[in-house]
Amino acid sequence: GRGEARCGVAGFLPEQETSRWGAGVRLALDASPRGPAGVRWGRLASDGTRRQRPGIARVRRQSPARAAMGLLRLLVLAVLASEPGVAGGAETVGNSSEGLLEFSIGKFRYFMLNRPSPEDAILRHISSNASFLIFQIHSQYQNTTISFTKTLLRNTSGTGTDKGLVFILRPEQSMCTWHLETLDAEPVQNMAIPLSYSERDPVPGGCNLEFDLDIDPNIYLEYNFFETTIKFAPANLGYARGTNPLPCDIGTGRDSRWRLLYDVYQYFLPENDLSQEGLLKHLQRMAEVPQVKASAIKVVTLTANDKPSVSFSSLRGQGVIYNVIVRDPLLNTSAAYVPVHTYACHFEAKEGNCSSLGRVSTKVFFTLCALLGLFVCFFGHRFWKTELFFIGFIFMGFFFYIPITRLTLLTYDVRLILTAVAGSIGGILLVAAWWRFGILLFCMLCVGLELGFLISSVTFFALLGNLKIFQDDGVFWVTFSCIAVIIPVVFMGCLRILNILTCGFVGSYSVVLAFDSYLYTSLSYITLNILKRALHEDFHRAFTNVPFQTNDFIILAVWGMLAVSGVTLQMRRERGQPFFPAHPYKLWKRERERRVTNVLDPSYHIPPLRERLYCRLTQIKELFRKEQPAGERTPLLL
Repeated sequence: GRGEARCGVAGFLPEQETSRWGAGVRLALDASPRGPAGVRWGRLASDGTRRQRPGIARVRRQSPARAAMGLLRLLVLAVLASEPGVAGGAETVGNSSEGLLEFSIGKFRYFMLNRPSPEDAILRHISSNASFLIFQIHSQYQNTTISFTKTLLRNTSGTGTDKGLVFILRPEQSMCTWHLETLDAEPVQNMAIPLSYSERDPVPGGCNLEFDLDIDPNIYLEYNFFETTIKFAPANLGYARGTNPLPCDIGTGRDSRWRLLYDVYQYFLPENDLSQEGLLKHLQRMAEVPQVKASAIKVVTLTANDKPSVSFSSLRGQGVIYNVIVRDPLLNTSAAYVPVHTYACHFEAKEGNCSSLGRVSTKVFFTLCALLGLFVCFFGHRFWKTELFFIGFIFMGFFFYIPITRLTLLTYDVRLILTAVAGSIGGILLVAAWWRFGILLFCMLCVGLELGFLISSVTFFALLGNLKIFQDDGVFWVTFSCIAVIIPVVFMGCLRILNILTCGFVGSYSVVLAFDSYLYTSLSYITLNILKRALHEDFHRAFTNVPFQTNDFIILAVWGMLAVSGVTLQMRRERGQPFFPAHPYKLWKRERERRVTNVLDPSYHIPPLRERLYCRLTQIKELFRKEQPAGERTPLLL
């Protein structure tokens, strides 16, 4: 009858097919409470056959017209079942009563929230096996409020872009409701899903003592330029409906919440993707435990004795989703917290928002550095002084930027200008030191340390950065310095090769940094992570994972091509040439002595530079001298 059809067509279709087809099938069956003529009511078995329901006899044969109408109704059901938006099961738009948003367990739903018209969400037909529910709602950057009641209280509601509530079910309870609203002036696109868990599953946030909610399944995220930190409340063991939860702080044995483990996962959105649709689509992969394990990267596992807080390197403009899965190793069960996302930037900021990350000053600075680096990559060894200026610029600029950032409150643009000035002075000083003293080993030490710095940065970026031993600053800086110093020591017997390798790899890497000013690439964090660690005292605890996607592969190929091409070209061109140019000061002094002793040299008769400048100034003064009147210029004698 009609009541049987409304209960999920339990007498006509398998339960999984009913939930997959959605509201369209239920409405069609509501419209046809009785089976069509000539068709037997029955239950479909897993193999597709129909089993006769007990107590229902075969219906006698009806007229051909009524039989045709029955076949037409079955055809309508088949069309509804094959609709693309419903068959997938990942996104549904369930039945909506007047003023209510109806949800189904494990089904995502998209909807709009407006400030003048809040909504109420309802979930029906909750399984008796469920012990508690987690209802979570997500938006890109506009805040949404979720509450148990229309009266907003701190311990029963939450506001943010990724929020959720735990609903502890009472015995025999099969329906629950939530209140949803937003205070944003613009309409907010949301996505929400309710998830059910049994009494054996741990309760995320069940032992919350820090945040407002009594049971808080949310992950709280804070970020700055250097690091992104997530915090969450400890979980508790699961319990059946109608029973009291286990105490959180009584006992630390295997029968308490101290046996629980917390797996922290990280998921990267596609690079340069700031779209709302892309975010909500990828959030679906981070809501349930199986999808999180299959899609995300497990960063670390925390025990109940560890502080429930993890730090990551901030990736400005790169979307990242974080989630925590709490596991009960004794019962082999698990539950997921509410996932949280960040771009490490503000969408509505007037300056430096997510859509325009590269400042004009940054683009100008790194573009000029890339042009100079590209020249050094292919011609650095032949134009030795230009290369020394480039090396001195990098050294002085890097070591000047660190103290001026840590000790002053100057704006970024001012610091960048001062860094450029200091770097130019450093480059000029290194060139002047070579010109006057001609100490090749000192200059090559600077060159080798530059290459060693880059190789050491790549080593920590790709291999060693997330090892726990290197969270100690002393161990990190000693290891980093040893790798950087060993490079010039290894190449001490072949200085020309060392110099050409430095020109090729360091010069081409400046092009990578210029790319990052216009288009995001993870390769810029090779050196940026080292700079962050030198600037921020708490960065040692941050995990430095970065995405490596299509853009990064392309830019890595460009970097390698430029480096190999530059090294090969300079090796071939310098074959048979002197290893390094002669001492400039000695050449100048020798030429000066030659000019003094050789009177037949035409340059001998050229006045010194001081006399030539004085003569030129005298000529310029004559142009501005007032013309004297003609006639007698001396006093008349009496």
